[in-house]
Amino acid sequence: MFNTVLLLGLMTGILLGVGWLFGGVFGMTLALIIAVAINFISYWYSDKIVLRMYKAKPSNDAKLNSMVERLAKEAKIPKPRVYTVPTQVPNAFATGRNRKHAVVAVTDGLMGLTDDEMEGVLAHELGHIRNNDMLTSAVAATVAGAISYVAQIGYFSMFSGGERDNANIVGLILMVVFAPLAAFLVRMAISRGREYEADRLGAILTKNPDGLASALKKIETIAKEKPLKGSAATSNMWIANPFRRDSFTGLFSSHPPMEKRIRRLQDMEPRINDMRL
Repeated sequence: MFNTVLLLGLMTGILLGVGWLFGGVFGMTLALIIAVAINFISYWYSDKIVLRMYKAKPSNDAKLNSMVERLAKEAKIPKPRVYTVPTQVPNAFATGRNRKHAVVAVTDGLMGLTDDEMEGVLAHELGHIRNNDMLTSAVAATVAGAISYVAQIGYFSMFSGGERDNANIVGLILMVVFAPLAAFLVRMAISRGREYEADRLGAILTKNPDGLASALKKIETIAKEKPLKGSAATSNMWIANPFRRDSFTGLFSSHPPMEKRIRRLQDMEPRINDMRL
């Protein structure tokens, strides 16, 4: 809950600042209305929006549902609904506004991993649900997208008709350049900590850190070779960034370096049986 409040406050503040630079009091008021609408929609409909975006469908796969049910009992949370995403690139994400309305979505490609690897991935996503991270992810993606959109409006307004004084021009430039950057830095700082913690909980739930480590290695390798097509603003929802990356975007990744995640999991192996949720 603290992370959610912090995220809403920081990112909504950035959006309000963008509105003020763009249109003074009127712009800030408009940005506030947008922020309230976005946060309301994110809270109630984020799962439906994301599932529809990736054409996810409810899964009747007995093996997959059995794994999720057993791990949910271990995590002491209600069994989430299980969906599949029609792509052969292995990956997964969790969404939903709380534990009672949670969803775990896996790609068709994830079903090609070993049972230990699948369990590790599912346990990681259940760790997000146990920690109520899904709402944070959805709000981060939605508000960051709104900030970028408003910044684009500011960019085009610089080239529109009408005279502007130097202060306005400087303000618009700052808005266009730094507002989206600040929003993504906030997402990155919070998201990286969440991923480490979900890895830890996933390893404890399965008592098998190597299973999750092996899955992460395969997912990362395939994602680089066959990136998904979709909104990069949702990259923080997936267990590993599934979209095309380069050296620049890597600096602002919402996920910790995969090598560090795998190393942390490997370091847990000798003491995993003594660790508790």
